[in-house]
Amino acid sequence: MSFQQGLSGLNGASKALDAISNNVANTGTVGFKSAQAQFSDVYAASLAGAGSSQIGIGTTVMAVAQQFTQGNITVTNNPLDLSINGQGFFRMSNDGSITYTRNGQFQVDKDGFVVNASGYRLTGYAADATGTIIPASPQDIFIDTADLTPLATTATEVGLNLDSREAVPATAFNTASPTPQSYNASSSLTVYDSLGNPHVMTMYFVKQAAANQWSLYTSMDGGTAVPAAGTTLTFNSSGVLTTAMPLTQSFAVTTGAVSPLGFNLDFTGSTQYGSLFGVNRMTQDGYTSGRLAGINVSADGVVQGRYSNGQSRDLGQVVLANFNNANGLNSLGGNQWGETPESGAPLVGAPNTGSLGVLASATVEESNVDLTAELVNMITQQRAYQANAQSIKTQDQILQTLVNLR
Repeated sequence: MSFQQGLSGLNGASKALDAISNNVANTGTVGFKSAQAQFSDVYAASLAGAGSSQIGIGTTVMAVAQQFTQGNITVTNNPLDLSINGQGFFRMSNDGSITYTRNGQFQVDKDGFVVNASGYRLTGYAADATGTIIPASPQDIFIDTADLTPLATTATEVGLNLDSREAVPATAFNTASPTPQSYNASSSLTVYDSLGNPHVMTMYFVKQAAANQWSLYTSMDGGTAVPAAGTTLTFNSSGVLTTAMPLTQSFAVTTGAVSPLGFNLDFTGSTQYGSLFGVNRMTQDGYTSGRLAGINVSADGVVQGRYSNGQSRDLGQVVLANFNNANGLNSLGGNQWGETPESGAPLVGAPNTGSLGVLASATVEESNVDLTAELVNMITQQRAYQANAQSIKTQDQILQTLVNLR
């Protein structure tokens, strides 16, 4: 009798409809991967071996295989929303229990850790106090909101042009009270002490009577200019600076910071041409304290903090994990998968290395469900269910005919 085949067909069509319905239900689930019910035919074992007249006894679900194809990328306003373009999974930690996901909707919790909606923590490589990424064992990514420690200025660089056409000032330079008539040009640069307090260093340039020579005086916060005799800057006949660099600067500060404030002043690349005075480069390596103002995540997973003092620092790096057999992963719900012997060991690394994809900040990966295809499959399975029900009905009619024989 074909009741068994028909019943298995009904069960198979029902299981296929379950998979299709689950796909349709998760059309809007970020990072969801559609599943496909796969079937195999069933034959009864024969003691005499297989024969040409052997008839199967129906079908059974062989596997429910998830389709790890790329979903569409959608832009969001959250810089911690991350999408993976390519292979790999985010590595999550739930009190040490490791799971994997493609859902990159993250935020920072009250303790400063990057978590998903379930409270699982995103893992990656940590950064040391200087912002250097340490590619060791992955750990929970922590966003440190403490103020950035100030850094005292240790080196300054100034690139400028002094006008060779200038005349020697008629008024002698007064270090205690410089006047515009006593120098040819001036410029200022902000430097920082060990407490992050800003100080304005003013530079005065005075043309000397000797050809191609200038005197440099510097003062801090409007104080007395030093040195008393000035520092000589010498240029050759081509306008190139020949004085050895850098120059050492030292100023007393009364802010409670380390005093004196000492740093190097480097004029390498400065020139003396027959054109107007101008500054084309002015840098220094110090900064005041700063508070975390924002976060960026790069394509290679580096989480960078932006601070109110204009500085930036790497806070960590997101890692991805890939598997030789992603279909061997165990679905745990909540957009999470777990490692199994069939999936193989995770291959962990930074994004955009090896076979791992790249990250995109402020984006999410949509579900890869093709709704049109799923609706067509639903109609197909509905017809299969009706056809199997018809085979059972036909068999029932045949059986009824046999029962009615006299």
